[in-house]
Amino acid sequence: MKKSLKVLNFLYFFTCWWIFFSIDAHAYIDPSAVTYVIQAVAAVFIALGAVVTVFRHKIIAFFKKNSKNSTKREIHLKEDTDVDSKSEQ
Repeated sequence: MKKSLKVLNFLYFFTCWWIFFSIDAHAYIDPSAVTYVIQAVAAVFIALGAVVTVFRHKIIAFFKKNSKNSTKREIHLKEDTDVDSKSEQ
């Protein structure tokens, strides 16, 4: 029963898709229009790539800055403890 229902379901949707997408358009697409669409799509991808690159560099710089600051803090803390221990002696 379930198998026949699946087959009927497939045939129904296949027939619907066949009807909807087999209609003739009788239209002409000029090659220059296709070129314009390709250029627009390429421009979007290039712009997205540039945005990702800029933000990637900013994120990397942010984390590098934080790691340098934490290293400086450790050095200052170590120097402060060394100075304090020398003054106590």
